[in-house]
Amino acid sequence: MAVQPGAEAPTGSEADGTDEVADLFRALGRQVKVARERAGMSQKELGDRIGYGEETISSVERARRTPQPELLVAVDRLLACGGLLESAAEDVERAKTRRRVRHPEWFKDYARLEAEAVEICFYSTLTIPGLLQTRGYAQTIFTARRPFLDEETIERRVEARLGRQQILTRWPPPMVTAVIEESVLLREIGGRAVQREQMRHLLEVGQPRNVEVQVLPLKCQGHAGMEGPFILLTPKGKPQVGYGEFQSVNRLITDPEEVRMLAARYGSIRGQALNPAGSSALIEKLLGD
Repeated sequence: MAVQPGAEAPTGSEADGTDEVADLFRALGRQVKVARERAGMSQKELGDRIGYGEETISSVERARRTPQPELLVAVDRLLACGGLLESAAEDVERAKTRRRVRHPEWFKDYARLEAEAVEICFYSTLTIPGLLQTRGYAQTIFTARRPFLDEETIERRVEARLGRQQILTRWPPPMVTAVIEESVLLREIGGRAVQREQMRHLLEVGQPRNVEVQVLPLKCQGHAGMEGPFILLTPKGKPQVGYGEFQSVNRLITDPEEVRMLAARYGSIRGQALNPAGSSALIEKLLGD
């Protein structure tokens, strides 16, 4: 069954309170700007002092990006705002839960199955699997999309992706295995700092018993995954399904024979990849280099 891309679902602001959330973010953005200008700092100078990019500061001040609690706390303490911004951090967290982050229509079938899965298997050749991505890495992925996504859509997609990650910590958790091409770890998506943060996150997320991260080394001369990346999902009490993406084509695979072949390929790929311990050692070596 092929699922084609569609338009973003409407938000229904009156029903979910997103107008109030937007007003809060605009107010906080103005407060950050006033505090920065009072201190005689440019957006770049403020960003450099607290560890954020100039574009992030600009987007927060214009309410084009969610003002993350960590940023508000950092600005408050650096610019001596007397706790005004820091006290708003909890309001931001509550507001983020009220804002309904919606997946694109074509992705909803997959997202629904993923949410109820007891096992998820990733084979990734271009990027880190979404369930294992950091905010900075996901932000880069969506910002690089062509045609361009507007800032609000980017933020919505990032929040949706991060929101999906809660299934990793629920009880009982799904069994998650991910085979990632070594080339994915070498590509500095978002820049060196973002990529290093992402690799450190892989080491952390791979520690629980229900998550296994494996790296398929570059020296592997031939393997069963050379036709491209894919995902295998096993929903509770339902048959296993597959999922694949290629450019603008997104396909949920339910035919039993096709799914069986994907599962066989995945087993072969895992057999050729480094085991979890060896994969962690390689990631640590890359971080050291």
